[in-house]
Amino acid sequence: MRHALELAAEAEAQGEVPVGAVVVLDDTVIGEGWNQPIGRHDPTAHAEIIALRHAGEHLRNYRLPGATLYATLEPCTMCAGAIIHARIARLVFGAHDPKGGAAGSVFELLPPDGRFNHRLECVGGVMADACAGRLQAFFKERRKKTT
Repeated sequence: MRHALELAAEAEAQGEVPVGAVVVLDDTVIGEGWNQPIGRHDPTAHAEIIALRHAGEHLRNYRLPGATLYATLEPCTMCAGAIIHARIARLVFGAHDPKGGAAGSVFELLPPDGRFNHRLECVGGVMADACAGRLQAFFKERRKKTT
């Protein structure tokens, strides 16, 4: 999660919402990403999606069985779908997202409830204070600039 927080700082430095994600397999980072929808002009350029893409390229496979995805923020519905389709074994996230989280905060997609053909372990709230604090500071600063 610490590495994911470092990637969130990269997003913030680029003027993006500070979210970072890392895919790990057998104790090796195989994919990483940070939010880039503004810079890439791409609504799908969330940290988790970019990390999954890098991991897939690394393994030369769109399925990532046995991998763990660490994200600083609870995934949205789009990212939850990608996590399921990638066959991620375990999701670990930091801050809960009360406005759009798909791992229990708003929607219950992760862990899947049995209607999907893939199940994964889901652990939330890891380093939650650090993850939420980064987001809160970012938005507080952004509100200052608009007033």
